Amino acid sequence: MPSESHPTNLTNEELLVEFKEASPRKKLGFIELINEKASDLAQLGSTLLDSYDPSGDDWSAGWILQVLQRHEPESLKTLLKDNSSGWFQCESSFGIDYSSLQQKLLHENFQEADRLTSSFLRELSGSAAVERGYVYFSEAENIPDLDLLTIDRLWIAYSQGRFGFSVQARLLDSLGGRYEKLWPRIGWKNDGVWTRYPNSFNWTLSAPVGHMPLINQLRGVRLFDTVLNHSALKSRRN
Repeated sequence: MPSESHPTNLTNEELLVEFKEASPRKKLGFIELINEKASDLAQLGSTLLDSYDPSGDDWSAGWILQVLQRHEPESLKTLLKDNSSGWFQCESSFGIDYSSLQQKLLHENFQEADRLTSSFLRELSGSAAVERGYVYFSEAENIPDLDLLTIDRLWIAYSQGRFGFSVQARLLDSLGGRYEKLWPRIGWKNDGVWTRYPNSFNWTLSAPVGHMPLINQLRGVRLFDTVLNHSALKSRRN
């Protein structure tokens, strides 16, 4: 990750402002400093994330939450105010509770978060998809915008902006829409061979950008293409 020097005499409040307002590239340079300041940031209590929007997907807020979970988990109780569903709002047209996904991502349990994501996509695609255990591309077209947006927001917010369907969509656009170039770029294929699930995937924040969430390509590209071109992601992929 990029490394940049930052003033060491910043107050905690000033550090948070700089982290929030930094450009996407410069924001990366704050990652380790925020990690080192966990105990200091925990002292800010319930005001720590006051400047952030829980209906958004600003990954700097997600990283602060993950840092507290790593080093100061007790402070999260104050910050979340006993909201067991998580800090980010998770709306659903189907009344689905996405708190389990948010918790797995908060705890950086990305493999379980990926499994939950697949389960939610089946549920959103209809009872037939749930019964058969996988989604047809024609079913994915009917996934509600609000729900796909919620899933995408959570992945972005808890991955330093590295993972999520809209991240994959932007990468695909940058590669001229060529999936054969996308697969090795996101670590799903190596030297022409599909990455073996699950042990050969990288379930950490060090994974390639766009590495997660997964969509099974063994049945063809149409499902993944339908998801990446879903109406919910069109504005987010620009």
